[in-house]
Amino acid sequence: MSLRDRLTVLNVVLVGGLFVFFGVVAYVAVSLLLYKQIDDSLEAAARQVVKQANANVSGQMLEVIAPNLSLTANIYIQVWSGETLVDAYPRLEFAEPIDPAGIRSAQAIYRNVKIGEWRARSLSVPLTLDGRVIGAVQVATNLDVVETARSNLLSVLVFATMIGITIASIASRGTVSQLIAPLDSITAAADQINRADDLSRRVPYEGSQEDEVGQLVHAFNQTLERLEGLFTSQQRFLADVSHELRTPLTVIKGNVDLMRRTKEFDPEMLDSIEQESGRLTRLVLDLLLLAKAETGQLPLNKSAVEFDSLLLEVFNEMRILAGGRVHLKLMEIDQLQVYGDRDRLKQVLINLIANAIKFTPAGGDIFLSLSRASDHAKLIVRDTGPGIPTDDLPYIFERFYRAEKSRTRSAASGFGLGLSIAHWIVEQHGGRIEVNSQEGKGTTFAIWVPLGK
Repeated sequence: MSLRDRLTVLNVVLVGGLFVFFGVVAYVAVSLLLYKQIDDSLEAAARQVVKQANANVSGQMLEVIAPNLSLTANIYIQVWSGETLVDAYPRLEFAEPIDPAGIRSAQAIYRNVKIGEWRARSLSVPLTLDGRVIGAVQVATNLDVVETARSNLLSVLVFATMIGITIASIASRGTVSQLIAPLDSITAAADQINRADDLSRRVPYEGSQEDEVGQLVHAFNQTLERLEGLFTSQQRFLADVSHELRTPLTVIKGNVDLMRRTKEFDPEMLDSIEQESGRLTRLVLDLLLLAKAETGQLPLNKSAVEFDSLLLEVFNEMRILAGGRVHLKLMEIDQLQVYGDRDRLKQVLINLIANAIKFTPAGGDIFLSLSRASDHAKLIVRDTGPGIPTDDLPYIFERFYRAEKSRTRSAASGFGLGLSIAHWIVEQHGGRIEVNSQEGKGTTFAIWVPLGK
């Protein structure tokens, strides 16, 4: 059974249940009201008879049913003295009591009885003299009118329930179809995407974005948008990896072929092969690192880290890398402790400073500083290089992205993975990394890492 059919059946069952419930309530309420009216009329008649009935000291009835009683139609009265019928109104053709059990009752009692061929409602009231029961008054009325009214009411309620369920079924079918229509659109869009491999499609929806269906369509479209971005990113990633692998492999293959043809041992060619092999190794290691990071399989061994000591350690190592080509300068440095993975934080510092050294022209300056910024340690790496174009700034933390206009690619250049790795490490430490650059004036990287407690 489809969802549309299940919802329709559920609505019909609920509406039908409500009709039945209110029908039963109405039927019971009307029945009780009718019986209440009958009981009131019987009580009034019995009260008149009891009030006018007289007996002597021995308990013998002297005056029973007076002719001036004010009675409603279909009222039948019997007055009993013990087991003897004293009087009746109107005269009955039989001397049987209306309610045999009620003659001996010491309390007023209502019963449904059968008199001849017709059903009746009776009231038996005891007659007392000096605290002792000397007889009974029994009053009854025909229930045919009541039963007819109840039967007609039941027929009307059953008919109304059937009409109501029919209308509810038709209305529910239309309403459910209207509500399910967006789901059909989602299904159709998913089928089209599967057949055409087109993640750019979106599910159209003209209803309110605040209801459940609107939220579902919005979430589905967001999922499609994210999948499209991931798919595009994957395609770009594969293209970038292919491009990065092609260059060193081409160099290695070319040098090997050349030495094979010349049959000569060329140290320069071997150096080139070794250099390109190293590039491939670094690329594979960086890719493995990013893959582990994205799948959550790269644990961080966090502990208390003296951030100022770590910066001094990296500073001394990077001065050797810089040689005399650029000037690496350490500005202000505060004694700060953070809680994190020392090796990964060192990797961030090395990536940022190595990039600054790589892209700063000879004779340029690189400035390092570490200071407290509220509850964070703030590290600044500023160079006097060519800067990064404004259009490239939003993308520099993406994998394989390089601003080729300002940073000419060379054999020693990286793969555009260092900043992506640095960005991930800083975020995993609860910090953030920012960049500010002006073409021709240099670039400044700033990272904030929460201080240790």
